[in-house]
Amino acid sequence: MTNDKPFVDLRQYDQSWFNRGRANWYILLWWLVQAIAFPLTPHPFSNIRCWILRLFGARVGKGVVVRPTARFTFPWKVTIGDYSWIGDDVVLYSLDEINIGQHCVISQKTYLCTGSHDIQDPAFGLKIAGITIGNGAWVATDCFIAPGVQIGANAVIGARSSVFTSMPTGQVCWGSPCRPHHPRLKE
Repeated sequence: MTNDKPFVDLRQYDQSWFNRGRANWYILLWWLVQAIAFPLTPHPFSNIRCWILRLFGARVGKGVVVRPTARFTFPWKVTIGDYSWIGDDVVLYSLDEINIGQHCVISQKTYLCTGSHDIQDPAFGLKIAGITIGNGAWVATDCFIAPGVQIGANAVIGARSSVFTSMPTGQVCWGSPCRPHHPRLKE
């Protein structure tokens, strides 16, 4: 069983078609700046982290809060709307575009993943697709958001949910796999 012939041959893997969006030296510079500057800025100094993100091409709105332990693979592929919050240990694995609306909360330890692999391909080919999170949405702690997912405006994604398909506007959703359960009512 463990010695069966593998379905993949990783020697064939080729992502030469993939465009990171910047030169290799620039990407290394970003990773170095993020590794040093983000953790050294105290929690209240989110404006410095937002400035650094903008400097590297992210589109970051006003009043955005980004915690020092948040990680951005390629910030030039990220848009964050006004007054949104990015929590501690959030990962924005931005091989493709990640668009976060206004007044959104992406809670701690959430992973927004825009890349995967084709399990039917013997070369284990890279697949990418963007993620969009609508205005006023809350993605609670420790969620996984898969490539190509759209989360509707004012939706809530419950803690530890795994979101593999798009979630509708104004719904409270949870589970693994995540599903809508009831409307989010406004008081």
